[in-house]
Amino acid sequence: MSKTRLLALEANDASRIQSVSRRDFIRAAVAAGVMLPAGLEVVHNPARAADEKPRSANSKLNLAIIGVAAKGRDNLNNVASENIVAICDIDAKRLDEVAKLYPAAAKFDDWRKVLELKNLDGVVISTPDHTHAGPTLAALQLGLAVYCEKPLTHTVAEARKVGEFAKKYKNVTQMGTQIHAGDNYRRVVEMVQGGVIGPVTKVHVWLASSVPAFKKPAADAMPPDYVNYDLWLGPAAYRPFSESHFHFQWRYWWAFGGGSMADFFCHYCDLPFWALGLTQPTNVVCSKAEKGHDGDNEPPTRMQVDYQFPARGDQPPVTLTWYQGGWKPEGAEQYGKSSAVLFEGRDGRILADYGTNKVFMQDGKELKTVEQTIPSSIGHWKEWIEATKTKGPTTCNFAYASNLTESALLGNVSLKAGLKPLDWKADTMTIPGTPDAEQYLTKEYRKGWELPTA
Repeated sequence: MSKTRLLALEANDASRIQSVSRRDFIRAAVAAGVMLPAGLEVVHNPARAADEKPRSANSKLNLAIIGVAAKGRDNLNNVASENIVAICDIDAKRLDEVAKLYPAAAKFDDWRKVLELKNLDGVVISTPDHTHAGPTLAALQLGLAVYCEKPLTHTVAEARKVGEFAKKYKNVTQMGTQIHAGDNYRRVVEMVQGGVIGPVTKVHVWLASSVPAFKKPAADAMPPDYVNYDLWLGPAAYRPFSESHFHFQWRYWWAFGGGSMADFFCHYCDLPFWALGLTQPTNVVCSKAEKGHDGDNEPPTRMQVDYQFPARGDQPPVTLTWYQGGWKPEGAEQYGKSSAVLFEGRDGRILADYGTNKVFMQDGKELKTVEQTIPSSIGHWKEWIEATKTKGPTTCNFAYASNLTESALLGNVSLKAGLKPLDWKADTMTIPGTPDAEQYLTKEYRKGWELPTA
């Protein structure tokens, strides 16, 4: 069916379009680097994610893996129960190593070619932050299930768009906050929501992390012949290749990552977001920051960011403070934790990290027990696999993860704006008091790598 014919269909004829026809059309547009016309939005069938009936839990999904090394390899290992039909990486050495384990999988260095395949059920995306949004949005449009590493995106605007696409196309989604599946987090959520320490008004989250120093090369270097550097850059502006920003080091340059804030906020602040039902802050300020290294890379080692969240139902407003690089709240030394989350409630405090928790009650307050109401997870990756087959829910879906990611990245926005407070208007995505900070909500995209609009 031609593009002209598809756009000419009346809305009441749209039900006769096969889902695969729409997916083929989108694949062709993605492959050609063409943004989809807004008019298509009115007449198309809902994406396959919403249309398909649940399948047998014993059946196997056809999955594509975009980014196969480091965290990508870990993610691949955890979905290896399914049919791995495609693997993609810009590093041919890494790709060939994984291809030995999955000889039947098609090999690619360009994720856009992966999404031309017609037999996919889902994709696992483990690329650097600056290339999360492109394949994620394209896969969502195709109706595919998507698993994407944290943080969900590179910018606030991308996080918002990913959340909107997931809601519109009704895909099964999961962000890679693996600790979300742990029993310890679930027990802490039950205690907070069960009122063990009363209404919570403050949360402190501290992280012992360091940012290594990297120097820009004195002269331009050529990428290795087994690396497709142009595809690695993707939407980022061209810069000469350097090992200082390649592979894992990308995290410590603003053009590609977001420093320790983007790396760990979604893991540690997942707990207060879940326990307290937090969504969007109303005010964000990076109150202080220290570079803490002598490198040319930009993200600092130490940061403190204060977030104000509004009341939710009968729960009071909450102040959440993020500390990184060794900074901690006053009195934190007594807990003996290098990284932790501390809830402060009317009747006491709860201290937690990935694997432990401890309750400190106010004098005269009795520690009450709460029933276990949140079942143990079958596993973070298994949740996504099972939900893809049964059309069930996931616990760290993109609706939840996009809010978590936006908040993390707003801390970096305040930092880049010169430690200015952000009066955040989430509904309009504006910062009335500091409009010059709005430039950091998004970024420029290299020609041919613009994000889809429909």
